Amino acid sequence: QVQLVGSGGGLVQAGGSLRLSCAASGSIDGDNAMGWYRQAPGKQRELVATITRSGRTNYAGSVKGRFTISRDNAKNAVYLQMNSLKPEDTAVYYCNAASLWSGIGAYNYWGQGTQVTVSS
Repeated sequence: QVQLVGSGGGLVQAGGSLRLSCAASGSIDGDNAMGWYRQAPGKQRELVATITRSGRTNYAGSVKGRFTISRDNAKNAVYLQMNSLKPEDTAVYYCNAASLWSGIGAYNYWGQGTQVTVSS
């Protein structure tokens, strides 16, 4: 079973920066997207950003221009550089790795979550 281990969360003042990292403990085969989702108290989990093996990215509108996602395919790792953080970015951030196909062999792995708190 593949595990995703995330790190890098913490407490930062508004306008500051944090970098999240996540690595898969095993091999994740095939075409996939790795990314980050977040869940604030009382809200549903939402997409933050994803990136495919080929480097195609997708960002939530609320983070475009402030967050940058990247990945290292050789390490099965994904990173999220978060700049100009706002209090509304406060949430638990979850790493995800999902196959781009469904059915046989498809997968959807989640990390344990890392807390990001932005103070005003």
